[in-house]
Amino acid sequence: MYMEPESLKNVFDSAFAEIRQVREAFTPQLTPQEVGTITSVSTGIAKVSGLPGVGLDELVTFPGDVLGIAFNLDADEIGVVMLGEYWHLQAGDEVRRTGRVMDVAVGDGLLGRVIDPLGRPLDGNGPVAASQRLPIERPAAPIMDRAPVTVPLQTGIKVIDALIPVGRGQRELILGDRQTGKTAIAIDTILNQRDHHVVCVYCAIGQRASAVAKTVATLREKGAMEYTVLVVTEGNQPPGLAYIAPYAATSIAESFMEAGRDVLIVYDDLTHHARAYRELSLLLRRPPGREAFPGDIFYIHSRLLERATHLRKERGGGSLTALPIIETEAQNISAYIPTNLISITDGQIYLSPSLFELGILPAVDVGKSVSRVGGKAQRAAYRAVAGDLKLAYAQFEELETFSRFGARLDEDTSKIIEHGRRIRACLKQPEFAPVAVPAQIAVLLALTAELFDHVPLDQMPEAEEALRAAAADIPDKVGERLDTAEKLSDVDRETIIQIARKSLEEFQPKPEKSQETEEHSKPDAKTESKSDPKPETQTEDKVN
Repeated sequence: MYMEPESLKNVFDSAFAEIRQVREAFTPQLTPQEVGTITSVSTGIAKVSGLPGVGLDELVTFPGDVLGIAFNLDADEIGVVMLGEYWHLQAGDEVRRTGRVMDVAVGDGLLGRVIDPLGRPLDGNGPVAASQRLPIERPAAPIMDRAPVTVPLQTGIKVIDALIPVGRGQRELILGDRQTGKTAIAIDTILNQRDHHVVCVYCAIGQRASAVAKTVATLREKGAMEYTVLVVTEGNQPPGLAYIAPYAATSIAESFMEAGRDVLIVYDDLTHHARAYRELSLLLRRPPGREAFPGDIFYIHSRLLERATHLRKERGGGSLTALPIIETEAQNISAYIPTNLISITDGQIYLSPSLFELGILPAVDVGKSVSRVGGKAQRAAYRAVAGDLKLAYAQFEELETFSRFGARLDEDTSKIIEHGRRIRACLKQPEFAPVAVPAQIAVLLALTAELFDHVPLDQMPEAEEALRAAAADIPDKVGERLDTAEKLSDVDRETIIQIARKSLEEFQPKPEKSQETEEHSKPDAKTESKSDPKPETQTEDKVN
């Protein structure tokens, strides 16, 4: 297209005139920005000078887009916790304020994703889609915004649902020595939420990469990733990431709770969190206290777990249930960190290494485990059997210890021990195999009705499996009442017991048949005397 030189000149003149107007209208503004310098760098922390206006827990940036949190505010310098690789940093490098606290992306876009505490994806599925960010440190819900814990959170684990019930909005501690199955209980609980409309957040704190990969693979295989978010820090990462991980995970969980949904969060485990905090605090010269932990270790865990609650209907009615995990040493549950967490939480599930070694899995020690919410967050059908079951199991454990001395036992004591052995056999459960509520109720009712007492111990797994399969025949109306009824009626109880009795018939011994067989096999006394000629011959010989 040809354009006249004159018209082209007019176009340029008008363009330059507009640019001139914009330039003259623009007034440059100077924005002051605080810039500090690194004075020293050590493992996981940095000392910084020259930021007089920085606030506590404020984010600061280092060269290479490395973030840090202002942790100590001293008169001459600040102590910063590093949240990334800091090996390239050195004294004299610039540090800048951001004017905001640490926050994390939240929302439905995180479901099915594996992220780090900074919200960066670790699963190779591209950036995380999130429209909102929340601070990782948030005040817990006020008391007046909270509602009582009344709805059960079904774990799918018989011994927990029956004897140590967990409610939605509760904080239940899982503790035990290394390799006793603590993580397995948490993963089983997540798997059981598939049809219960509960969002799950799993926070791995300082775990081995192989352990995290195994957990992710299990959740994917069982179809649980679609309602689960994983927040992961590995053991070789800076301790600052391990420190902020549970707070970031809790903010993610709170966003779902405030939307009116039920959420389960697992902290695996707070032992690593406490160690990361101790490392940072001692490097920053905070004074150590009992067992070399800084005195405010109780506060960092209490302000984390207080955020778990059940909100009132006016606030959406959502709930956040916390399952913190802690590792004990040599079964010492009265150590500093375990007692701190026991006093913060609403109960504990204790896993015994001695039970684990005996192959009793899950290795839950019923005597040392407790739920302080108790039957208020338990279905009526469980309450109908739980009291008798716990008492019978406690009696059995005491008598079993006594029977090891080799004393002769009376009939009643032997019966209690045999009944207890069946209870223990029924409470065993393999990993990643949660049991539905109707099947659990059928097994527990059969136990209290002593239907298993005549089943040989080596056939107990098969008998229980047959009973759980038969639980599918429980009428739908009865199944609905198991969820909604305030009390288990005698008719419903009898219906379930009849189904259980029928399914266990093939495992019951048949004494009548065996007696008849013995009688038929023994020759009759009269017939024996008539048919045997030897005694008569002997008598005749004596007479002769």
